[in-house]
Amino acid sequence: MTGPASEPPGGDSGALSAFDQLLLLVGRMNYSWTNTESLLIHLIAGLAGTSKQTAVIIYLTLNTTRARVDLVDRLAKSGAASGELRDRITGLTGRIRKHQSLRNHYSHSIYSFDAETGATRTITMRIADRKNELKMGRSDDVDAEALTRIRQTIEALKLLNHEIWTLVLEEGYPV
Repeated sequence: MTGPASEPPGGDSGALSAFDQLLLLVGRMNYSWTNTESLLIHLIAGLAGTSKQTAVIIYLTLNTTRARVDLVDRLAKSGAASGELRDRITGLTGRIRKHQSLRNHYSHSIYSFDAETGATRTITMRIADRKNELKMGRSDDVDAEALTRIRQTIEALKLLNHEIWTLVLEEGYPV
């Protein structure tokens, strides 16, 4: 079983369980994230003064969001951009970083649910290596507040996506 029943008792398929709502929101967040992160290709191309194809190769060679965002920041700070443009780009990358931890939390967790109540929890798939011990499997409730944070992140990513596209087009970066 992957989660609580998708169809509530009585056959009303119009209402989704809390677990299904969570899965849909996490899917939308990951789609929004990937779509927005891929726009870094255009910033890399523009700031490095290269083609989109070369920027794609660079982007795909860097295998983490952190590395990609760091590269864009470093290119913006290297003198390739005016002070105003540098600040605009680093502001955008700072906002990407701000939302990265929530996205990572839901993308790198497994989900536990109570079949009777429908209560859902995330269990983090991360090991924290401390001085004398290991900590792993941190568990958090997925409540209304958590779902609101996911929705807010999706909306923030939409705005970021729009702002990055606007900058790319204004600066004439390769598209």
